[in-house]
Amino acid sequence: MVDLKGQYEFIKDEVATAFDQVMVQTAFINGPMVAAFQKDLERYLAVKHVIPCANGTDALQLALMALGLQPGDEVITADFTFAATVEVIALLQLKPVLVDVDPVSFNILPAAVEQAITSKTKAIIPVHLFGQSAEMEQLLDIAARHQLFLVEDTAQAIGANYTFSSGKVAKAGTLGHIGATSFFPSKNLGAYGDGGALFTNDDTLAHRLRGMVNHGMYERYYHDVVGVNSRLDALQAAVLKVKLQYLDFYNERRKEAALRYTRLLQGHPNIITPKVIGACDSHVFHQYTLRIVNHDREGLVEYLNVHDIPCGVYYPVPLHAQKAYIDPEVDSEQFPITNQLVKEVISLPMHSELELEQINYIAEKVLAYLNA
Repeated sequence: MVDLKGQYEFIKDEVATAFDQVMVQTAFINGPMVAAFQKDLERYLAVKHVIPCANGTDALQLALMALGLQPGDEVITADFTFAATVEVIALLQLKPVLVDVDPVSFNILPAAVEQAITSKTKAIIPVHLFGQSAEMEQLLDIAARHQLFLVEDTAQAIGANYTFSSGKVAKAGTLGHIGATSFFPSKNLGAYGDGGALFTNDDTLAHRLRGMVNHGMYERYYHDVVGVNSRLDALQAAVLKVKLQYLDFYNERRKEAALRYTRLLQGHPNIITPKVIGACDSHVFHQYTLRIVNHDREGLVEYLNVHDIPCGVYYPVPLHAQKAYIDPEVDSEQFPITNQLVKEVISLPMHSELELEQINYIAEKVLAYLNA
């Protein structure tokens, strides 16, 4: 699904130089390399504060901790996404409130969010799924009218832009109160291990988060807030600092690959290809996800595997049906779109190293199976 080795070959000399810097500095936790990467990412995102942390799940948890939510408070998020988003809500003894998604963008439906708001609702977490920005203008309006916090899960969409109706453009993750992202190796901006970060333009939240990621300390051995141990190590920061220079190039390569896939696959009666909502830079194609309609999705998975073509089903079980998060008060019929998507979606290989011949071969095999 990704070609990290091919990507590494292109940047290995720069990575080696960055690693050497860290080894000479021998500052492996919160050292100069982490600070340098933080500043570079702040400039790239045009955001006041980036707070690096250990992984994307920690980033989401820390975001909710920083907002001062109390047990029993409700947090609205999408039913169709990876479990980390709802996991942190449950870990903090908050109540996850799941809502359905848009069948075209796969992102959370603003209308469903508004319908789910109660007196206990305190926050909304939109997920920019598969690399496409959620409908932030509507969500920001809903959050403002109901005085709710908005935390963006940007784990799959770093580098994506969102364009407002006014023409204003901003990076995904920088629009809400806090943005959270992951630097898992397969992400568009991936480390060579775990890593994550939080983004905010709020000085008070940034200060709180900087203490929280480091055991609640601003001065060594003085713990001002309840925190965790969640620090980005310097070797991962070194990799990320190098790769950040190429992020726009990586994302353009992904978009080119997506365009080629779509040209080859669109129009087939059993295939719904991904659609970019709004401007072309609103989607950075962390995944290229098809819907297989009126055909055997599982059979296609097996067929591709036989032909040594990796593929993924993200996600086969909706969150409301996951054993850990089943709520007896929630009816599965509330999620008709998600329930349909989990039967139809399949993601094809998508990364910045894809070659034209590979894309042609993959598309050819998809069509061969569906036309058999």
